[in-house]
Amino acid sequence: MTTHLGELAALLTTVFWTITALSFETASKRIGSMHVNLLRLGLATVFLSVFSYFHRGLFLPTDADLHTWVWLAVSGIVGFIIGDYCLFKAFTITGARVAMLMMTLAPVFAALAAWAIIGEIMAPTSILAMIITLSGIALVIFTRTDGKSPKLGAKNKTFKMSYPLKGIILGVIAAAGQGVGLVLSKYGMRDYDPFSASHIRVISGFVGFAFLFFVLRKYKELPASFRDAKAMKWLLVGSIFGPFLGVSFSLMAVQHTAAGIAQTIMSLTPVLIIPPAVLINKEKVTGREILGAIIAVSGVVLFFV
Repeated sequence: MTTHLGELAALLTTVFWTITALSFETASKRIGSMHVNLLRLGLATVFLSVFSYFHRGLFLPTDADLHTWVWLAVSGIVGFIIGDYCLFKAFTITGARVAMLMMTLAPVFAALAAWAIIGEIMAPTSILAMIITLSGIALVIFTRTDGKSPKLGAKNKTFKMSYPLKGIILGVIAAAGQGVGLVLSKYGMRDYDPFSASHIRVISGFVGFAFLFFVLRKYKELPASFRDAKAMKWLLVGSIFGPFLGVSFSLMAVQHTAAGIAQTIMSLTPVLIIPPAVLINKEKVTGREILGAIIAVSGVVLFFV
């Protein structure tokens, strides 16, 4: 019987990242994306160190070889410093829901990087599943709006996104960072423990952000961040479900299935954000968005066939 541990891990990652996106959106808008990135990686380093001690008897992943350390560290720089910084910055411009929608490009970057770096080719069925899933998500992303022709004054139906260009560009860079970073993680991790692999990525990300913090002299603003109780609460929640559980399960996913498949399943986060957007933010959901969610889930189901 074929197991689907990788796909199941990717689905759990999707749930974790949905919680993370909503948490870090609130925290980033209150204390800034740079502060959130540094503090969440610091918290995640502590969580992973404690977990590693009880799970493997090691506070730090000192048993990893040079290949594992180097490539996972590079993955951490690409994924956390480049990808997540841009994503969190996008949170403050477009909000979590729109920013995560842009992350649906990550599977494309992951599939291309997997082909270029590790020669990984997906089966035709998996490619079809990826196309179906992304089509469903695209249906959620784009809405048809009524417009008027500037010359004729007639109404016409157009597809448009009325979001700031800066936020869109940041979202695309974030998607590239996540997709490529995931493939680099797979290449560096091999059969290594996914939680310990995540530990290495988080450490490299934390060191990188700490360096940027001091170069940009952002450390002077830290005391004010700690005094924001609401931001600290959401930062803690996001740190648990993001760099601790979310990243670890994403590495488990790519360890047991193709990177393109894992990244596509994890791209369901924009769909899962819809219910809390309705319940918490009182947003209206259209029939088009519901249809898109059904199509996206159907694509994910095809991965399990």
